[in-house]
Amino acid sequence: MQPMNQEATIARRLTCPGRSFFLFGPRGTGKSTWLQQVLPTATRFDLLDASLYLELSRDPHRLEALSGSLPAGAWVVLDEIQKVPALLDEVHRLMESRRWRFALCGSSARKLKRGGANLLGGRALTLNLEGFTSSELAKGFDLRFSIEWGTLPFVQMDREQPAEILAAYVDTYLKEEIREEGLVRRIPPFLRFLAIAGQVNGQAVNGQNIAREAAVPRSTVDSFFAILTDTLLGHFLPAWRPGIKVRETAHPKFFWFDPGVARAATGLLRDPPDRTWLGTALETLVYHEIRVHNEVSRKLRPISYYRTPAGAEIDFIIETRKRSSAGPARLVAIEVKLAERWDRSWEKALRDLAAQGDVKVERMYGVYTGPRAYQYGDLRVLPVAEFLKALHEGAVF
Repeated sequence: MQPMNQEATIARRLTCPGRSFFLFGPRGTGKSTWLQQVLPTATRFDLLDASLYLELSRDPHRLEALSGSLPAGAWVVLDEIQKVPALLDEVHRLMESRRWRFALCGSSARKLKRGGANLLGGRALTLNLEGFTSSELAKGFDLRFSIEWGTLPFVQMDREQPAEILAAYVDTYLKEEIREEGLVRRIPPFLRFLAIAGQVNGQAVNGQNIAREAAVPRSTVDSFFAILTDTLLGHFLPAWRPGIKVRETAHPKFFWFDPGVARAATGLLRDPPDRTWLGTALETLVYHEIRVHNEVSRKLRPISYYRTPAGAEIDFIIETRKRSSAGPARLVAIEVKLAERWDRSWEKALRDLAAQGDVKVERMYGVYTGPRAYQYGDLRVLPVAEFLKALHEGAVF
């Protein structure tokens, strides 16, 4: 597999707003590179610089003096803003008094929120940046490689050494996000949890079982998952509830933000992945693409999965309109399969949902790894690449 060596030429789908914003995303997703591309003339401060970090930690007011006599409307970039939460008060003051615009970049809002920061009281937008999407990679998108190794920019840019890069990524995360910021008291229990969390990627979370396997209290499992979600390494996919019946409830599923990082956390980088793991990795990749489209299009629709009372599941439910007195909820339902041939028995849960009188299923998709597209009544079956193209063109939702 040859390296792409095209990072500077790959345009991200995220667009820069005209007002101040927070930019969050996991480490290594290209936040600083994107900011350099979209705000090339901005005044920049990187809080990974130890001397700058110490100076602004002691006296946040020095930010104004360090910025110089910038005109109103000028952009100031603060990288790793979560390292000095107290700077947000100064940023707020400068937004009001000097009319500067700020791009506030970080890999976690955890320390900002827990430090009492109010995230500027709505005066700044919140954007998220993740790994590359199929539409960003365009002709460079390799489905099999992305399923196995993920979409982090430095993995996609150097396809000859993905295992080494991902192993270093997890080690760096533990060093920078866990040890240095003191998010956990003891590392070994968290390491045990991390491996288990990698194994349950794409599955409904049973906290009690995970606690038993990791040999930690149930409450510790909750706090460990909170660390992963706060640092944007994972997302909980809630179960969709068409009504209020208790029997229709289900545990949320946990997905890592990237299939390659999930593989690294599990410790499977040196082992060939089996078909079950690849199937979950495909779901993880599709979920990533849906999340990114939802973000960059600013549609921000609720995403969930559905488990029927009989135990069948639909991988993704996108609620395009909430249920109201004006009418039922409107949905897009998506089923994903790692298979070269589409089995029509997989349609049952989709069609059962569409037949319910209290919802309106606007579109149904079967997504699979075969080569041909099919139309079965109101169900569209598409190869993965065709589905992703339709998704990013806005045809899915």
